[in-house]
Amino acid sequence: MPMNRTFCSALTLATMATCLAGAAAPAGDYPMSLTAQATATAGAATVTAPVTIHLDRLMEPSRKKTVSDRLRYDGYAKFVPALRALPAVGTIEVQARSVNIRYADEQPEAAGRRLVLIADRPLFFLGGDPARNKAGYELTIVELRFDAAGGVTGTMAGAARVKTSPDGPILDDFSEAPVRLTAKLPPR
Repeated sequence: MPMNRTFCSALTLATMATCLAGAAAPAGDYPMSLTAQATATAGAATVTAPVTIHLDRLMEPSRKKTVSDRLRYDGYAKFVPALRALPAVGTIEVQARSVNIRYADEQPEAAGRRLVLIADRPLFFLGGDPARNKAGYELTIVELRFDAAGGVTGTMAGAARVKTSPDGPILDDFSEAPVRLTAKLPPR
């Protein structure tokens, strides 16, 4: 009888570990490199440029909770240094300028998945108005949606602030209009 209990306990633990490992696996494949077409409109001008996103991995759940709680309870001013203290998990690059991704979270959606990336510095400021106040726009945020057919759409704010939401940090304010992103994942 004791051998039976030991076997059942081991089997139960193995089953639980398998279930937990399956539940923790992200829907996306990482590392991931993606080149998206960025389209920005300022006044009558429309500009397009490639944006390269390289993501080594998603951030650890404990680090996500730490910075999300910092934003929720202490505000944006305390969130920024907490974010910058995290290890980089990827980069966002446009025209030889690059910023480090410190926040990367993926969530399933009915039509695919949603990926939110926050970089530790502003990547760009659109517009030529030097009088425009750039203070407080200290981050870059990208929100991507992946569909089942491999299509990718999203937005990017090259200079942004974030606020809290039930799903984690989201775009609060931006220095200029968000840039539209489109891409297609290569077939696997």
